[in-house]
Amino acid sequence: MPDGKLFIVSTPIGNLEDITLRAIRTLEAVDIVAAEDTRHSLKLLNHYGITKPLISYWSEKEKVKTEGILEKLKNGLSVALISDAGTPGISDPGAVLIKKAIEEGIRVIPIPGPSALIAAISVSGLSTEEFTFIGFLPPKSTQRRKRLNELAMEQRTLVFYEAPHRLSDTLSDMKEILGDRKAVVAKEITKLYEELLRGNISEILDMLESRTIAGEYVIIVEGKRKEGISVNEALCEIKSLMKKGKGRKEAVRTIAEQYGLSKKELYDKSLGS
Repeated sequence: MPDGKLFIVSTPIGNLEDITLRAIRTLEAVDIVAAEDTRHSLKLLNHYGITKPLISYWSEKEKVKTEGILEKLKNGLSVALISDAGTPGISDPGAVLIKKAIEEGIRVIPIPGPSALIAAISVSGLSTEEFTFIGFLPPKSTQRRKRLNELAMEQRTLVFYEAPHRLSDTLSDMKEILGDRKAVVAKEITKLYEELLRGNISEILDMLESRTIAGEYVIIVEGKRKEGISVNEALCEIKSLMKKGKGRKEAVRTIAEQYGLSKKELYDKSLGS
């Protein structure tokens, strides 16, 4: 196995204080930093007094740059891969290099940290029991609507990224195809203008009419609710969740939200079941 190691380093998604001590130590220790945008990453490195040779590694140059980075790794140099924000390879460049490094027997080491999708869903108030990360939908309307139709029956919470200039169109397509479900739109998570809009999709669209749409967005939409379940069947599902370690209140809330049932009724009946 080559001596060089590839470190996948998560960096702040906004607030520069959201970086782990291990990430700083890794960036200080490696021989080279491969960055999505060297100008952007230089601000982070300068903030923490880190001086390292930088290699530009943005999406359109990913395949071209991969071979050069692999050669350095094979020669025993250690490389930290970083994106502009968050974790490389997650809706960001990095997947090509990571795959090639694994194929070449190079050790790939994760240095975990900030993630916009996890930060957003953690404060969404929607079900986090199970969720599906879609990332960016296709930019063209026809393809986007086709993808949403494929997701229409998905019962897990859906998480998307979206660009500001497509936000309203995407939400309008979601309302038409998925229905007027509960949703959360998270803007600029951890940044100065962080904002979370909660409500049905139609309500969020109304809120956006009086706001400037700019920045980075995470859209979280509740999954399709199950229909036609009896109270007794719901109680069985509550018992099942409790056997898996969930508290009674959490289990009742999860099942009530999934099926659109009364939390109070389910809770009271679960006590006697």
